[in-house]
Amino acid sequence: MTMPRESTLRERDVSRSGVSKTSPGRTSSGKAGLSKDDTAKGGAAAVSLNDVAVRFRTKDRDVTALRDVSLDVPMGEFVAIVGPSGCGKSTLLKLVAGLLKASAGDVLLHGERVDGPRPDIGYVFQRAALLEWRSARRNILLQAEMRRMPNDEARARADELIEMTGLGGFEDAYPHELSGGMQQRVALCRALLHQPPVLLMDEPFGALDALTREQMNMELNRIWRETGTTVLLVTHSISEAVYLANRVVVMSPRPGTITEIIDVGLPPERDYVETLARPEFREATTHIRELLGAASSED
Repeated sequence: MTMPRESTLRERDVSRSGVSKTSPGRTSSGKAGLSKDDTAKGGAAAVSLNDVAVRFRTKDRDVTALRDVSLDVPMGEFVAIVGPSGCGKSTLLKLVAGLLKASAGDVLLHGERVDGPRPDIGYVFQRAALLEWRSARRNILLQAEMRRMPNDEARARADELIEMTGLGGFEDAYPHELSGGMQQRVALCRALLHQPPVLLMDEPFGALDALTREQMNMELNRIWRETGTTVLLVTHSISEAVYLANRVVVMSPRPGTITEIIDVGLPPERDYVETLARPEFREATTHIRELLGAASSED
């Protein structure tokens, strides 16, 4: 098995091949960015993948999508996953959600083996996938209907999320009346309605224009810090990955495996313009481009 290297960019000023076990920092509230030591003391990691492989059989050949993938994500951590197209990033999220079964290895959520679809995750896709005949509020509450949540509890939670994501005043608007960014806010609210401990996001802002994408990045950072949810984000944007995450997982071309795990070394609360100017940000994005062999088209 090939083990990924975990590094912190600060050490590269001393040695480009240095390895660090430094863990991401906490917020002042202690909700987000929990370290691996904290996880060890408090129990199982939120997400664990142990020697995972995924193989597909097609009409003409067998395809190995993932190989020897091992990753522990502590509770409250934000992890971004980057890599070339077709390397298995989305496949990895489907494994965690229980939508796909591993061909080998174990996938665990809070120490429990994932054997099928899990109710304790939220999932946000690239497209908002809203029902055109339902208002923003009713699209959010679709989650409650599917999970048979108590009506009063669901409505109170929806109101809280609408306020948190800046949708106040648009809760009765229909999808065609909302911008792309606002539609994704509705999709995010829908995914968070049942307060899942783990949120999976598959290129959620890929279809947005650059300015709206920056705004959504800032909103997501704030929401993550306020909720303490564990987040796994798949993205093709290197800058988005580094801005949002505690750690960035860099994957190889198919069959996808983890090349390196980078601790970006940024504080949890991140002003967008100030963060992009920090040396830690520049060093992390540069190193990820070097690992991938080319700059991301999103950057």
